[in-house]
Amino acid sequence: MPQQSVRLRVRDQMGSREIPIDRDHYSIGRRTTSDIRLTAPDVSKEHAEILRMGESFVLRDRGSRFGTFLNGQRIQEQRLQHGDRIELGKSGGVLLTFVTSEHGVELSGHSTVIDNLGQVGYLLHAIRAIGSARLVDEVLALVLDLAIDLTRAERGYILLATPRGVLEMKAARGADHRPLPTRDVVIGRKTPARVFATGREEMIEDLQTFEVDGHAETLAAGIRSMLCVPLQLVQHVNEVDAPPDPQTIGVLYLDGQQRARFLTPSTRTALDALAREAAGAIEHARLYHEALDKAQVDQELRLAAEIQQALLPAPRRIAGFIDVYGMSLPCRAVGGDFFDYLDLPRGAVGIALGDVAGKGPPAALLTAVLQGMLSALATVGLGASAIAARINEAMLVRSVDGKYATAFFGVLETNGQFTYCNAGQNTPYVFSASGIRRLETGGRPLGILPGSTYEEDRVQLSAGDTLVLFSDGVPEASAPDGEAFGDDRILEVVLAHLSETPEQITGAVMAAVRAFCHDACQRDDITLVVLRYGG
Repeated sequence: MPQQSVRLRVRDQMGSREIPIDRDHYSIGRRTTSDIRLTAPDVSKEHAEILRMGESFVLRDRGSRFGTFLNGQRIQEQRLQHGDRIELGKSGGVLLTFVTSEHGVELSGHSTVIDNLGQVGYLLHAIRAIGSARLVDEVLALVLDLAIDLTRAERGYILLATPRGVLEMKAARGADHRPLPTRDVVIGRKTPARVFATGREEMIEDLQTFEVDGHAETLAAGIRSMLCVPLQLVQHVNEVDAPPDPQTIGVLYLDGQQRARFLTPSTRTALDALAREAAGAIEHARLYHEALDKAQVDQELRLAAEIQQALLPAPRRIAGFIDVYGMSLPCRAVGGDFFDYLDLPRGAVGIALGDVAGKGPPAALLTAVLQGMLSALATVGLGASAIAARINEAMLVRSVDGKYATAFFGVLETNGQFTYCNAGQNTPYVFSASGIRRLETGGRPLGILPGSTYEEDRVQLSAGDTLVLFSDGVPEASAPDGEAFGDDRILEVVLAHLSETPEQITGAVMAAVRAFCHDACQRDDITLVVLRYGG
């Protein structure tokens, strides 16, 4: 087995990733120093370990509180085989799958590194589908920001190869997510050229104690550590057993003024996967300019619409104490609205609805980023008002001209306690036996003013209470004479169908909007979510 390619597929609250098992020992747990760090509450600080023993690998429990399970059976020590499913604790929130190359498993494909943080895999695929000169620049900036955040480097650069194989500086970013000049950049040029030629990453933890040719100017500028990773496009092959055929299209270069302390094994695995995703996105964007005519653009926009719909949850969710139904209809192929349901700790459920200013591909791109940030921040346990403040600052840092968003986010506990923050979104309504309540507490829209403060409020829902959320496309839908549908008609339709299911209420509102507009073309995206608390 030592000659085989062995990996561990990991799925937990932080998303999904693949980790190569190429050393004799891997520690697993919640400690920051663990080789495989997992953040689930029922994972112990030193939970388990994987050891190489001869030609086999062994899984061993380290006296964890909630146990280590192999294929459903609690174990203390057990030899691993291809396909074994490892679960840590009893919640099922952490799943690891042991895979080996001898079984014909494709180990070199794309892995979604940070599913919650920006939903990177889907987002980069969406960028490929949309394509434009501006979007190429935006994806380069996004990749650099993610790489810098991941590694805590101070500067990041992307160099792409010309058709003649010459590396050109295409993007530069700092640790504060600000663009840096791409001309007269002081970095060692030999290392990027060597990484591009060999396809192998290079890292220097301390330039002051390492004799490296070609880094005199870098040292003089105060740079002490650097990492250079190839951007490799993995070519698909027809034969199952054929090795992957990577093509290096450029390099990702990171450095800093401190001795490198940031590259744990899990971080490097995530960075490698991000580099693969980035290479695919960049290459597809470049091919867009060379090969697509209008018909191809239309086809790719349809693909982008499919991807955007894939980012949304299934319309209906029944989770014990809730029955919720959502619907989003873009006025163009892709839109700037989204809704989401989030499974949170202790059985709570997060409900989100957002609306990015504008329409079409630019709004769709920012929508994907906004949805990913909200999902990631909610999963790590931040409150509704803190999430709004963080996203507001993140949007301002990235400085997308003229772009802002409204959003509503709430967390519903199993006992009916609902905590929410409304960041400029159309006011939702709670329908209960005691009347109708408006959920207005929050603050101004996201991405307009730095330092904006946001408030949150808490309401108690009772069994049978119904929550209705909607974007401005619903009340602003217009009849042929210009009259708007308005909130009063929304209330009227909901009250008339309040005894029905959330799905039926949603359908009734949408049907009323269509009838009011006489099936005229939409001028804005329409999103509606109806939730009923079951007690």
